[in-house]
Amino acid sequence: MKRTLYTGLLALLAAAGVSGQTSVTGYVYEDVNGNGKKDRKEKGIAQVAVSNGKEVALTDASGKYQLPAGRDNIIFVIKPAGYVPALDEFNLPKFYYIHKPDGSPETFYKGVTPTPKLPASVDFALHTSDEPESFTALIFGDTQPYNEQEIDYLRRGIVAETENIRGVSFGITLGDLVGDNLTLHLPYKQTIRQVGIPWYNVMGNHDMNYDTREDRLSDEAFEAHFGPNNYAFNYGKAHFIVLDDILYPHPLTGKGYWGGLRDDQLAFVENDLAYVPKENLLVFAIHIPFVDSEEAGAFRDSDRQKLYALLQDYPNVLFLSAHTHFQEQHFIGKGQGVDREKPIHEYNVGATCGDWYSGPLNEWGIPVSTMRDGTPSGYAFLRIDGNRYVLDYKVSGMPADHQIAVYHPKVVPFRQSTSASLYANFFMGSPDNTVEYRVDGGEWTRMQRVEEFDPGYCRYVQDWDYLDKLVPGRRPSNPTPCRHLWKGKMMTGLPVGQHQIEVRATDMFGRVFSEKSAYRIASPEK
Repeated sequence: MKRTLYTGLLALLAAAGVSGQTSVTGYVYEDVNGNGKKDRKEKGIAQVAVSNGKEVALTDASGKYQLPAGRDNIIFVIKPAGYVPALDEFNLPKFYYIHKPDGSPETFYKGVTPTPKLPASVDFALHTSDEPESFTALIFGDTQPYNEQEIDYLRRGIVAETENIRGVSFGITLGDLVGDNLTLHLPYKQTIRQVGIPWYNVMGNHDMNYDTREDRLSDEAFEAHFGPNNYAFNYGKAHFIVLDDILYPHPLTGKGYWGGLRDDQLAFVENDLAYVPKENLLVFAIHIPFVDSEEAGAFRDSDRQKLYALLQDYPNVLFLSAHTHFQEQHFIGKGQGVDREKPIHEYNVGATCGDWYSGPLNEWGIPVSTMRDGTPSGYAFLRIDGNRYVLDYKVSGMPADHQIAVYHPKVVPFRQSTSASLYANFFMGSPDNTVEYRVDGGEWTRMQRVEEFDPGYCRYVQDWDYLDKLVPGRRPSNPTPCRHLWKGKMMTGLPVGQHQIEVRATDMFGRVFSEKSAYRIASPEK
């Protein structure tokens, strides 16, 4: 019935002479011989979603679909579970077809060249894949190199550590793939290819064509390298939705950008979700966080409220964002005015480049680049089992169990009060976590969660400022309040001598992490 109505609508549009409006049709099929062409004996795959970026249609029993198409569309298949598309030379999935007979408008950074006449059949080749419901995805925040040297920092500091990684199904970069210089999209792809797994990309505000007056045209260079900036795919029982959530130019001021979603993007989400089982896990990969934290009004509220309404019947929702260059967790539920029993979890991954490749160089000549909240640069792992998930953060160059940074004075006076405190920066911490400490194996004492500057990061910046000569690198950014920081009292009443501090933190998934440090109690000199 739906298909009959849809076909009738297309006929009415054609009869009305809608300018530039036509349709695209084709097949989603199993490419048994791997030649990328639908051969006569290769069968179509039924019930697979295909989209033009707004409407979504399912293939029929023969694998055939039909969609509206204008003169500026990217047609893409929404990868079904158990199938994968082929990869290009950069390990990017080949799941889309660009239809732009007029090409991209002329901009400083080149977009898409004019494409040929729309083929009679736009087909999508898929291959069967052993796709378990338990899998792991590798998540990068902003990689954001501004020049070739920073591409090298990315290559040696992050990619080399993850090269040929095992047990990971695919990776995602959450926008700001580069820093305004869009000629770096190619070396970015060449670098990410070395990880050795399929890779998906989100568009960030530093990946845009700035010399455009329409938001829908700000992605032309991105499309030329990566295809659609709004798309979806399935893996196991998880459904991933990738969205460009940057409005440029700012719709109110005409200057800069604003976090938000256009109506056609919200329509795509609604149409896509019509074919996603309610019990599945929904993972949104975006750039600008939906939750404002550092700056009130950073995201257009009406857009996120519309999105929350679309997700009302989906209990299992995770947002993955970046952009801020710090790390934090948010839970969006009744306390935030959203009527849902199970809150939406937003994990703001921060930035894989850390604080924009700043700070002193380490022993390998790579900037330390600690983020403004004291979180070291690194990347995340999303571990999914059915419709449940666990998140891990990996500090680059450190063991996987390094999850807490401890700060305290090295020495305190014996049996005297001190204004100094013990701080624990639990990188993946969220407001409801429990963080405790003990000294010399004594009783555990709960620490108080605070929103302050991480004193360890403040010291890191001050060390730079106290240098009496110029050194390689760039000054770290000024600190921002840390939202995963806990505070405790320094114990001075223990015997004079060396003492061991142990901090343990229990995360939102019930796992316990610990970190040890030491300080000394000394008698004041008379």
